[in-house]
Amino acid sequence: MHTMWKGSISFGLVNIPVRMFTATEDKDIRFRQLHKECHTPIKYTRTCPTCEEEVALDEIVKGYEYEPGRFVIVEKEELETIAPESKRTIEIVDFVDLKEIDPVFFDRSYFLSPSETGEKAYRLLQQAMEDTGKIGVAKITIRNKESLAVIRVYKGCIIMETIYYPDEVREVNQVPGLPENVDVAENEMKMAVQLIENLAAEFDPEKYKDEYRDNLKELIQKKLEGEEIKQAPEVHKARVVDLMEALQASVEATQKEKKAAKGGRRRKKATS
Repeated sequence: MHTMWKGSISFGLVNIPVRMFTATEDKDIRFRQLHKECHTPIKYTRTCPTCEEEVALDEIVKGYEYEPGRFVIVEKEELETIAPESKRTIEIVDFVDLKEIDPVFFDRSYFLSPSETGEKAYRLLQQAMEDTGKIGVAKITIRNKESLAVIRVYKGCIIMETIYYPDEVREVNQVPGLPENVDVAENEMKMAVQLIENLAAEFDPEKYKDEYRDNLKELIQKKLEGEEIKQAPEVHKARVVDLMEALQASVEATQKEKKAAKGGRRRKKATS
């Protein structure tokens, strides 16, 4: 893994030197945009529509659009005067329960490992968080941007996850069309609860696959090998069914799947 940041975790008077690594990676398959005639990648240039000419980087300034077409120009030197102090420190300010933070706040994840002589203090913080069930709320400055973050333990490793500030999470009352005062029949509710219970399982991330990405990789490989690409059959639209009918059919289907899964496990045990 490539070290993307070096600094330290601080809580109280304890200082733990750490290295930071990106915990996740984007595996989306990306396409280049090509000229249809010659398949040359399209080049994008910075142009000014008023002057009708390409603009060099040293001729570009930052402007905040406070109303349509009107800007406040902010100079680089002015931004530097208000930039947060880069302490290269992940400063833990509070310890809280993980369940108190809704997942909507979470942004990006980073692994932290001890560096230099930080192994003992690193292990101390890791064990203390595991024993208390608490996670740290911290502040960190990376590339002149101060971020809010949480520090927690993941599979024996301390992980830092940047989180959104409260004013960056939109209010739910801005969402249009949320149902209000809708009566739900008791038998429908019982059936819905039963369906959820039938589908309940322990979370196993390995069982979930990006089928579209796999199909896309297969398509690209076939084209590289010169194979003919067959068109997928037309998918017929599902008929509209009554809510209770849909719930009943779903419950019956999940019950059959559960029985089949149990039978498969019994046969596997018998043969082993």
